[in-house]
Amino acid sequence: MKKPKMILFDYGQTLVNEKFFDGVKGTAEVLKYAIVNKENRTPEEIQAVADAINHELGRFDPLRKHHFQVEVPNDMFARYLYESQGIKLSIPYNQVDKIFWDAASPGTVTDGIIEFLCFLKEQGIRTGVISNISYSGRALEERINALFPEHKFEFIIATSEYMFRKPNHRIFDLALKKAELQAEDVWYIGDQYECDIVGSTNAGMFPVWYMGAIDMPYVEKDDVLTIMDWNELRKELW
Repeated sequence: MKKPKMILFDYGQTLVNEKFFDGVKGTAEVLKYAIVNKENRTPEEIQAVADAINHELGRFDPLRKHHFQVEVPNDMFARYLYESQGIKLSIPYNQVDKIFWDAASPGTVTDGIIEFLCFLKEQGIRTGVISNISYSGRALEERINALFPEHKFEFIIATSEYMFRKPNHRIFDLALKKAELQAEDVWYIGDQYECDIVGSTNAGMFPVWYMGAIDMPYVEKDDVLTIMDWNELRKELW
């Protein structure tokens, strides 16, 4: 197994554990900034509309989401959602991301990841992030920097800023261009098989399937290095 020059990480359920999503709670926080609500829409009503739109698009359907390879930025989504419901906010839409996300889905670092990142730094292995995420790149960077204050990723790619979503090879190609590395020198670690493992493999990277933060039975595939905790991977690199 060739030692990587760089490891790229997925964000959700890889670097950071987001076990729940409460869209109503997030919407309620955003509605505190409503200066016009013509039809007195409740958070539950607004979230129901958001859920219907997402279902129509197939964005979060487990069986279809990996086919959805063009990102919908959340500020665009939120602008349509609120204005279509006769709501005007006192804040710009680029601030809605953080308010909604912090309330709807706070995150905690996955067990052992901080120690693993320290190990990579000691070994001189570079790090970066590619995340399929509709929240802005700024919101993603702020959250990652807050959760990992001692670690500096070389770059953090939020698909909301670059149009293409994993498993589309273009988002992986962009990361390689930023890193100025060849694909064979880079590992990619993620929790989602189609987007992370198939996507990075097709881009020529070495895939690592991290399953330590997801609620599903352990699955092992012959052609994929599968790990349940970061110490396992540290032993592979030692």
